[in-house]
Amino acid sequence: MPEYKSSLTPEGYLFSVAEAAVKKPGRKDIALIVSEVDAAIAGTFTTNAVKAAPVKLCMRNIRSGRGRTIFVNSGNANACTGARGLKDASEIASNISRHFRVKPSLSYVCSTGVIGVPLPMDRIIPTLGILLDNASDYSFLDVAKAIMTTDTFPKIASQEIKIGNKTGVIAGICKGAGMIEPHMATMLCFIITDIAVEQKTLQALLKDSVKRSFNRITIDGDMSTNDTVLLMANGILGNRPITADSKYTGAFKSALDKVTYELARLVVRDGEGATKLIEVVVKGARNETLAEKAAFAVANSNLMKTAIYGNDANWGRIMCALGYSGVPLLEEKIDIFFNGTQVVKGGLSNNKDKQATEALTSKEITITIDLHSGKSSVSVLTCDFTEEYVRINAEYRT
Repeated sequence: MPEYKSSLTPEGYLFSVAEAAVKKPGRKDIALIVSEVDAAIAGTFTTNAVKAAPVKLCMRNIRSGRGRTIFVNSGNANACTGARGLKDASEIASNISRHFRVKPSLSYVCSTGVIGVPLPMDRIIPTLGILLDNASDYSFLDVAKAIMTTDTFPKIASQEIKIGNKTGVIAGICKGAGMIEPHMATMLCFIITDIAVEQKTLQALLKDSVKRSFNRITIDGDMSTNDTVLLMANGILGNRPITADSKYTGAFKSALDKVTYELARLVVRDGEGATKLIEVVVKGARNETLAEKAAFAVANSNLMKTAIYGNDANWGRIMCALGYSGVPLLEEKIDIFFNGTQVVKGGLSNNKDKQATEALTSKEITITIDLHSGKSSVSVLTCDFTEEYVRINAEYRT
């Protein structure tokens, strides 16, 4: 489990957690993030046709481009719960809005956990009072811990940015260890900053950052009904709002990209039952889209993932995945490397399987594939596939 020392936190935010026994008692399982002032907000959401009630609520509220509070519960996804699910999510938002005397549209609600079970509102609503009254007694890290489900450690990352003679912060938390192949987000991720950013620019920067981080990870090829990324910028720093052509747009984008990529790595590192982090690098593709398609075909191959778990440099499984990826390629041009050891040269064995197998004992594996058909490259993060993944998911509802 990573050790978190002094993670940077932006100014102008309050945090709270409480125990509502959403799934079972014994841990803090509801959380609140509050901006002290109205903030610009951006978001990306699951592209799954089946969307949880809180996702629908967030997608409706975010049309205003403004936000003040984010409520999160773990243990229950509030998905496939019909009209009741949307009513319950709206009731939570209304209670929070009344407490802070803000419009309900400024309150966002997110959920994660078991699908198909209504929220235990008889426990959540009474506990909301405790959560709201303590909105300054906890830290961002406490929220990261409260939103965990099958995660084995909280995930948090931050970056400082110099804006003129001032220093701003971007910080993010996320949860996710299974049902990860997002196609617009990760399971749940919340990013906050005290830097002022124009909402339109904030949305564009988040979308691009998510594309290059959370949209290039996969654990099991499954997409959640609840995937949500929210980015809130309250402007407490007092800088002139960053726009698309501002002097500091590049610095903000760079810092945001570092935060999202680090969080994405932590999600994959904590993949359910995982023992190894795997980076699949495809280069020499005709374009970025084809490189990504090839990389995901390999990264989602359960045969490849189980081979890596067993320290078996079975490059044939990679060639197989490339072949069914739908990417135009020439077998006789393909080179494959395991942690720098070339096992395939021009589509044929390089007789280095023994050395490659030794390299696979590392906890971080890089599989590099050169298609030699263009100049584009893409990196996708995944993990190995173990017996523990099966156990965790077989017992998820118990």
